[in-house]
Amino acid sequence: MLSGGGASGLAHIGVLKALEENNIPIDYITGTSIGALVGALYASGLSPEEIEQLIKSENFNRYVNGIIEDKHLYYFKQKDPNSSWITLRFSSGAIVQSSLPTNLISTVPLDLGLMELLSGPTAVANNNFDSLFIPFRCIASDIANKKQIVFSSGNLNEAVRASITYPFYIKPIIVDGKLLFDGGLYNNFPSDIMYNDFYPDIIIGSNVSGNFPLPEEDDILSQLKNMVSNNSNYSTLCDNGIMIESHSDLSPFDFDNPQEIINKGYNSALLKIKEIKTQLVYTPDHLSIVEKRKEFRKRIPELNFGNILIDGLNKKQAHYIRQLLSHKQKQISFSDLKPEYFRLISDDKIKNIFPLAEYNPQSGNYNLILKIKKEREIITQFGGNISNKPINQGFLGLQYNYLGKNALTLNANTYFGKLYGSIQLKARIDFPNKIPFYMDAAYTLNRWDFFKSSSAFFEDVKPSYLIQKENYGTLNIGLPVYNTSKLNASFTFGNLENNYYQTRKFSVADTSDETNFNFISFGLSFEKNSLNRKQYASEGSYLCFKSRYIKGEEYTTPGSTAINERPFRGIHQWNTFNLTSEIYLKSSKYYRPGLFAEAVYSTQPFFHNYTASVLASPAFSPISESKTLFLDNFRAAKYTAVGIKNVFCFPKNIDFRLEGYVFQPLRELIKNQNYEPNLGTVLNTRYFIASSSLVYHSPVGPLALNINYYQKQIQPISLMVHFGYLIFNKRALD
Repeated sequence: MLSGGGASGLAHIGVLKALEENNIPIDYITGTSIGALVGALYASGLSPEEIEQLIKSENFNRYVNGIIEDKHLYYFKQKDPNSSWITLRFSSGAIVQSSLPTNLISTVPLDLGLMELLSGPTAVANNNFDSLFIPFRCIASDIANKKQIVFSSGNLNEAVRASITYPFYIKPIIVDGKLLFDGGLYNNFPSDIMYNDFYPDIIIGSNVSGNFPLPEEDDILSQLKNMVSNNSNYSTLCDNGIMIESHSDLSPFDFDNPQEIINKGYNSALLKIKEIKTQLVYTPDHLSIVEKRKEFRKRIPELNFGNILIDGLNKKQAHYIRQLLSHKQKQISFSDLKPEYFRLISDDKIKNIFPLAEYNPQSGNYNLILKIKKEREIITQFGGNISNKPINQGFLGLQYNYLGKNALTLNANTYFGKLYGSIQLKARIDFPNKIPFYMDAAYTLNRWDFFKSSSAFFEDVKPSYLIQKENYGTLNIGLPVYNTSKLNASFTFGNLENNYYQTRKFSVADTSDETNFNFISFGLSFEKNSLNRKQYASEGSYLCFKSRYIKGEEYTTPGSTAINERPFRGIHQWNTFNLTSEIYLKSSKYYRPGLFAEAVYSTQPFFHNYTASVLASPAFSPISESKTLFLDNFRAAKYTAVGIKNVFCFPKNIDFRLEGYVFQPLRELIKNQNYEPNLGTVLNTRYFIASSSLVYHSPVGPLALNINYYQKQIQPISLMVHFGYLIFNKRALD
């Protein structure tokens, strides 16, 4: 009999290990929550040592933390990142779904892992928990009817998944029309189930928990727990019961040191062995247990799938799902299904999937049953950035989803602020063919206002010395390249308008120079991305290769401060190649070094003057603040750059970052006394950027304190405090 108790419940493994080593018979097993998980693994024919190895594995770490392996992240389905903090979902009836999430971790790895581990034993037992290696029961909670649910049959992975659904951490599931949560809410120590269902000679209880403490005035979670839960009876309910207690002062999800917890349970059980043996009716031969376990495991059918059954979608939507799974053969193995499954769950038209494997003895394969909940049609997003610098901005996004034989996404977003404003309209169609692909079309208006920098909130600085406007449309076709990569071909057309002064000495009465560039462009890019965050990443890697051909016509009209007062018109065409790489190494839990490299080669010709030329040149912007600044020293047609990142990770989602970068142009773009562009000596100059950041990753966005250094700038050191994301819509020639 195994209690709930979160991570402390790993002590149950040590208890089972000590009992087996001392030939204590285990004829029946019941459990709640973590006790249900450990009990189910044991009832499935795994030895305590095998369970121990599983719990210490990287797979289990991914289950409890909701981590999807890098190789299974499906970058092809990810949309362009934006500055959103909060996402609200609506149905077509315009009813808000919820602004509060029901889970803190992704349950995708856990759900698939439990199916892999427990579907085979379910098949051997023919869905009867009395026919497992050890007869088994587990408990879940039906909070609508305020009662416990006892599982004695059905899919073992479904029963265990329901039992371990800790409120606000793991998403609840629906079983037989009932929304089920953690069994510990109503019965955290199922001694009554053990007694009533099995009536054993001796009841051995392993307890790592207790009833919830009284609610606190300022603790909403403690209040909710007490509202929805009942106190459990932590006793064996019989005279011949023996209690083994292994309490730990751990949070429910602190699985960082499983061996220590297992050892505590093992040692606690050893203290009770002599007492248990005095009450034994018989002592089994250990070899007989090993043989019985081997015989049970030998009968488990290999996890191969035949039919795929879709529950929760209409016929056209189910067709879309089957196409995505690429299941054309009569049989597909679990290992072959797994990457396809992760591709499916990454689709933003799908809200949730719960997988079940139902054995078909006639075919010898399993039927894969996917309980799918479609994402709501209308999605709204709110976000932006708040800073001590005048770069504050708001973000609003609206998305409409349609799922049929193909998937359609309509997007609209806007950014608004002093530095940056943008409007974007986009439509994307996903085709779930054998080789899936998407087509999208977008129209974007961008406006950048690089005023004289100010560190104050409300200081009004006039006039602006550089305003950039982009008005462009783009067509894209994308293909996946394995899971974490994609290939994209694009055609872009539009207008770039730059209003600028070629000198910093100007007044309100002056007029700026204006350069317009009407262009067409063809691009090809390959991207591979497994970074864990859209800003201030600390894990994963990013690789991008881009090539682009650009042709257009320049019109430059001089302003009042220009030396050359004649308008200019000219045709330009060039090619650009860009390679960017970023990778974080897993050095330790608390320290993650990162490497950054970028190389750009462009045949871009000179525009009419120095400023117009440098504005058209690729920019090196490796840190958050640099994306908000016009740094002419960090622009060049041909350059290489390298950087080192040091990320120190602390508890409570806090990182401290130290970063340094070297920017090396092949030949620096310089200006003569007439503000005409020229090239400097080969490899003659280089520039440095350094940054230190303290970042708190809140549930809605990062809160960061940055101290940055830009070599050879008028103000080389800057201090920036910001909350939110410094992310923008794509530039026209990115």
